[in-house]
Amino acid sequence: SFVGGFVIDRRLPLGRRPIFGKYPVDAGRSRVMRSSSGFEQRQADHLQTSEVCATCHTLFTHSLGPDGSVTGQLAEQVPYLEWRHSDHATRSSCQDCHLLPEADPTPITSVLAQPHPGMRPHVFRGGNAFVLGMLGRFRGELGVTAFPTELEATAAGAREQLERRSATLAITRAERSAGSLVVDLRVENHAGHKLPTAYPSRRVWIHLAVRDASGSLVFESGALARDGSITGNDNDADGTRFEPHYGVIERPDQVQIYEPILGDPSGAVTTGLLTATRYLKDNRLLPTGFDRRTAPADVAVYGAAATDPDFTGGADELRYRIALPDIAGTLEITAALLYQPIGHRWAENLLAVAAPEPARFGRYYSAMAPASATTLASC
Repeated sequence: SFVGGFVIDRRLPLGRRPIFGKYPVDAGRSRVMRSSSGFEQRQADHLQTSEVCATCHTLFTHSLGPDGSVTGQLAEQVPYLEWRHSDHATRSSCQDCHLLPEADPTPITSVLAQPHPGMRPHVFRGGNAFVLGMLGRFRGELGVTAFPTELEATAAGAREQLERRSATLAITRAERSAGSLVVDLRVENHAGHKLPTAYPSRRVWIHLAVRDASGSLVFESGALARDGSITGNDNDADGTRFEPHYGVIERPDQVQIYEPILGDPSGAVTTGLLTATRYLKDNRLLPTGFDRRTAPADVAVYGAAATDPDFTGGADELRYRIALPDIAGTLEITAALLYQPIGHRWAENLLAVAAPEPARFGRYYSAMAPASATTLASC
């Protein structure tokens, strides 16, 4: 029942309809629940499976032609299908990563409370602290009723999820010879789905910098600009183009960006969900156990990553081959894996729509763009 296609049983009258939960319920508490809420409690193991999440978190959108007719379908958000094609499907569920258990036995009701060990509150730890920050900063204009402390607590949980449980990055080789420097990186995905996953405005990329003994920058790829764009990224500079997947990077204007790039029926790059019918590029980092050769079209790898032998389930390996001037002394190499829930191009394209809502969002984005990225890993 993807795309929110669940069914509520309306055949039973109110007062006899079930409400599902993880824990067994004794008859006395069940009577109290039914009298106060009109629902009858039932223990249901399916609530602990990824399939219950997949119902609403698997989304296919349909593109529309000029006359409003459907011209195609896009697997817009399919983290469950990505998970199902990985080895996480045999060892962990969505809940294991995103609904963290309380440390102590915790009650789940306010009447005749019975503490339960390992209770997982439905505080979903996702990956969008940026929008939570936007809601807090512009709460007055947006009419936000949640308290600032509540928004910040949820954002802090999202940042912890991103920074501690998402990925690792390592320099596996750094060799310097006359006039050149070779740096090999390995990035590993620890999520149970592609990284990033879900809404296609999200992207992850590598920022690598080389400095000389005085601290002066001699090479840089993937710097974040103050407007939220990535320096050297073709798509941020020109909405009709996009940065390819790389096996080797040799110039500062080449950036390894793990992202989905959407295409319309003519093959043109788009960020419009009502025009997109395909993926022109999808090199998002794969979860462990993901076999790209057998992946169905909805979760397949698209673009140059599909044939990159170093792009595998759980990891990607990338080489930087950098031409250097005659520099004396040691070199310092730093690398970071950065993440944005809303890429610059997605925000920029909204400004083409002459309406107050996109203009307002553009203003919000511009104000927060300098801090729009989270560091997932660094070395």
